[in-house]
Amino acid sequence: MEDVAGRNPKAQTVRNMLLALIVTVPVAVISYFFIPHDEHNDPIKTVDYRVELDTARRAAPYPVAAPEGLSSDWRVTSVSYRAGGKDGSAWHLGFLDPGTQYVAVEQSDASPAAYIDDVTQGAVRTSRTEKVGDATWRYYAGEKYNALVREEHGVTTVVTGTADSGQLAKMAAALKAETGKKV
Repeated sequence: MEDVAGRNPKAQTVRNMLLALIVTVPVAVISYFFIPHDEHNDPIKTVDYRVELDTARRAAPYPVAAPEGLSSDWRVTSVSYRAGGKDGSAWHLGFLDPGTQYVAVEQSDASPAAYIDDVTQGAVRTSRTEKVGDATWRYYAGEKYNALVREEHGVTTVVTGTADSGQLAKMAAALKAETGKKV
């Protein structure tokens, strides 16, 4: 079927597509070569958490913990504080350890069972405990995350992630509350 001007609409569509490619491909090639990019640049963005930590420490109804003394190989990738509500207040600090495994510090005054299940992504309580400094932590094992958990004084502290138990224990040992006391 021909249109009013006597042209085939299918041929016109193919022609338009080829014209679009003739314009687009050179622009893409030029952009690739002239826009600076670094293949060796680390794609992992780190964040500074000091402001959020200070805010959480002023607002939280429990002593907010953060690590002190870890090497610079531990990179902070996420931070958040959610003030109390029906699920309580919650502090989160996410890291990549030196082996690029994920380790997070999670704290809340919410119901411990539901909170632990949520932040460990379903890890299960085991009979194993881990002595870290003067504190005893309960070990949780899961398909995705493992965790060390402490429940005390109206706050649950969870060190969780994909890292091995040694790295989780290293993070737990570095945790200090704003009072300077080890968690």
